[in-house]
Amino acid sequence: MRAQTTGDDEPQRRPDWRILRSLLPYLMEYRGRVFLALACLTLAKLANVTVPIALKYIVDHFEGRAEALIAVPLGLVAAYGLLRFSAVFFSELRDAVFARVAERAMRRVSLAVFEHLHRLELAFHLSRRMGGLARDIERGTTGISFLLRFTLFNILPTLLEIAMVAVILVVAFSPGFVTTVLAAVGVYIFFSIVVTEWRTRFVRESNEMDSQSNTRAMDSLLNYETVKYFGNERFEAERYDHNLAAWEAARMKNRLSLAALNSGQALIIAAAVTVMMMMAASQVADGRMSLGDLVMVNAYMIQLFIPLNFLGFVYREIRQALVSIERMFRLLETNEAVVDAPDAVPLQPDGGELRFDSVAFGYQPERTILRDLNFTVHPGQTVAIVGPSGAGKSTIARLLFRFYDVNEGRILINGQDIRDVTQESLRRAIGVVPQDTVLFNESIYYNIAYGRPDAPREAVLDAARRANLQGFIDRLPDGYDTRVGERGLKVSGGEKQRIAIARMLLKDPPILILDEATSALDSHSEQAVLAALAAATVRRTTLAIAHRLSTIMNADAILVLDQGRVVEQGTHVQLLAAGGLYHALWQQQQHSLDRDASEQGRAD
Repeated sequence: MRAQTTGDDEPQRRPDWRILRSLLPYLMEYRGRVFLALACLTLAKLANVTVPIALKYIVDHFEGRAEALIAVPLGLVAAYGLLRFSAVFFSELRDAVFARVAERAMRRVSLAVFEHLHRLELAFHLSRRMGGLARDIERGTTGISFLLRFTLFNILPTLLEIAMVAVILVVAFSPGFVTTVLAAVGVYIFFSIVVTEWRTRFVRESNEMDSQSNTRAMDSLLNYETVKYFGNERFEAERYDHNLAAWEAARMKNRLSLAALNSGQALIIAAAVTVMMMMAASQVADGRMSLGDLVMVNAYMIQLFIPLNFLGFVYREIRQALVSIERMFRLLETNEAVVDAPDAVPLQPDGGELRFDSVAFGYQPERTILRDLNFTVHPGQTVAIVGPSGAGKSTIARLLFRFYDVNEGRILINGQDIRDVTQESLRRAIGVVPQDTVLFNESIYYNIAYGRPDAPREAVLDAARRANLQGFIDRLPDGYDTRVGERGLKVSGGEKQRIAIARMLLKDPPILILDEATSALDSHSEQAVLAALAAATVRRTTLAIAHRLSTIMNADAILVLDQGRVVEQGTHVQLLAAGGLYHALWQQQQHSLDRDASEQGRAD
């Protein structure tokens, strides 16, 4: 069964504190640095809690005296300054030592999520909105660093400092001071936890609205041309503003609830300090405490409640960080629908015979796409698959790449069921030129070399020439270094298709899938590319999915699909003579070509 996914309509859940436990392996990778950082933390807190003691002795020395500074008080002042410096120095040293641990953890988790997303099946990505997903990952990665740093270096040291101060107060003063401090700390922590838990809903709502607005913006900008075609700039702006208004309202709730939390915390701190100072002042008046003791108590209160107040902030931020990273962590819990078998072996293509054996498949249980599909493509043979829209042609390519697993039957390559071989070896053996080519926002050279990143430059240039790209590239000011833009929007459809063909030629696989490979080419380029593809298919098993029947006339065999079944098969000549569905599709395309030619002639 699939674990609960992180779709946009996912039910809200409480943040899972077990996430903290899942971060322990990242700490243990650098356990030496962690322990050294904890030692620096302890030294910094020891120096910090000793400062008020030095201050007490300085004040007591001058209480009722008028003599100038001499060696003893001068030494106390120097010790006071040294302790102050030590507290800051060891804190900074702690951060420097721990920096590698936090940054490496962010790197490891980001890489784990990235790799896991690439392992998830195509259906997952088709159902996701990439804008919201990217924002979730960004917030989650930042939250990991925050959790590691502040859990270790704010919550732990603050608790350590409270314990140290409590011991000093017990030793130096009456138990009433310790009771007051512990009571104030208890009330403060209880109040902070209760109110923070209450306002977590507003943090979550704010994050959700932020993801939605970001998704809306990215979706609109990626479809920039469509927006322009229909003049819907105002419509898109209004939809985006609607999302921003919801985000603004959620942020306001977040801000107001934060103000209530801060005010309550400030009231608790002020009340505790007031009570402590009243107790100290009373004992000074009775002669049971010196003026230095009063100063020390006041210093401890300030020193204690400043980090305690920061602890409230840290707790709030940790809760917000948990809310931010829970979706990213649940991505890692999302089960892969298509996985390698435990005993999977590398594919041995050896010529690449393809066989679909009684294959049935549907994207949803209630809608079957392929039904009892049977055919074989022999090594070195070129077989074309044609048929009306929705017949299941492109689905065959997706199944062969194992983007999905068949519901029934088997797909075999040289007698090996593709479910019994590793996905990496399967996809390495197959090259594809898709119908809708999407390019990386990099240079033309990068996009061609993507077919085989370790290929020498001459091989990349040769693949470009074989795909009839050289003339186009020579006309560009930056040549192969020309960037193609987001999703390849800076080059034409035909140019994108030729880049995809060059990329496939560079990969040089034993099995080829041509999914409408020349659909976006003009007649001149089409003939040149068809010649290159014809040379590339020699001694290779080729499956050509075609809509334009003129491009597959020379195929060794043509399979005609209708409603998920092979209803006709044979050569082009044989199928035309049979007068069936293929003949009807051919006549329909010829009439369309004649009509277009006639309309073009009248226009000229």
